[in-house]
Amino acid sequence: MDLHDLIGIIMDWLITTGFKLLLIIILIFLSLKIARILINRVFASLTKDGLAGESKKRADTLSSLIRNIVSVIIISIGLVMVLGQLGIQIGPILAAAGIAGVAIGFGAQHLVQDIISGFFILLEDEIRVGDVIEIAGKGGLVENVSLRMTTLRDLAGNVHYIRNGQIDIVTNMTKEFSYYVFDIGVAYRENVDEVMEIIREIDEDIRLDPQFKDDILEPMEIMGLDKFADSAVIIKARIKTKPIKQWRVAREFNRRLKKTFDEHHIEIPFPHLTIYAGENKEGQAASFKLSLNGKNAAIGG
Repeated sequence: MDLHDLIGIIMDWLITTGFKLLLIIILIFLSLKIARILINRVFASLTKDGLAGESKKRADTLSSLIRNIVSVIIISIGLVMVLGQLGIQIGPILAAAGIAGVAIGFGAQHLVQDIISGFFILLEDEIRVGDVIEIAGKGGLVENVSLRMTTLRDLAGNVHYIRNGQIDIVTNMTKEFSYYVFDIGVAYRENVDEVMEIIREIDEDIRLDPQFKDDILEPMEIMGLDKFADSAVIIKARIKTKPIKQWRVAREFNRRLKKTFDEHHIEIPFPHLTIYAGENKEGQAASFKLSLNGKNAAIGG
């Protein structure tokens, strides 16, 4: 076979098989692009139709999952078509893949467990993109949920990748609504009724504030005097907010509470230290040195 014949064979292959392969590759990329656009438009139209915040979270989570599944299906079909054009028998490959899949399945039990757990997590709407959750000892904002893995980013910016098979308990702090629970401690000398009235006034003020009123769903629930602590009485209350807004509202409430307590001279107790020098058998305490403003003094005797 001379060079002229070789070039002729190559040209024939490019005109027939090569052109078909190029067409298949172009169709794969176009299909991926069109599928992504259609999925984005469908979920974007749902959002425009007035989905609430919680429904939007679920829509974002499902759209990401559907895009991944559709991409895998399109690429798999395209790969089968490419192999067919190359003259490779697909039947034996599929049969071998089935046998290998069974063998791999026994050795990849964690992967199967992850996928099954991820399916039920999405089906039961336990986790959505944008939720703040605690799972597997980690907490943070959900950035991605797939059939195999859930991705969290914590307050420090650390990203945690958690296999769905490791998720036994899900604590979702931002589903539908959120609560922030306050344990407000004041000194024993304070009038508890007066303190609770001040708390109500602060709650009313913050609910009228344009920066916070849309985040608060209900007036603060003051449960009353909850317990007698070592150096304070504890008043328990909670406030209901939109999802993920509870910490923002609580920080502002605490700021206003501290300022108001200072204005009314209401004491917020803090731990006190009692120094005991000890006594001998005659009841006399040993002396020890105490420095005040750079001056030494002896106490005891």
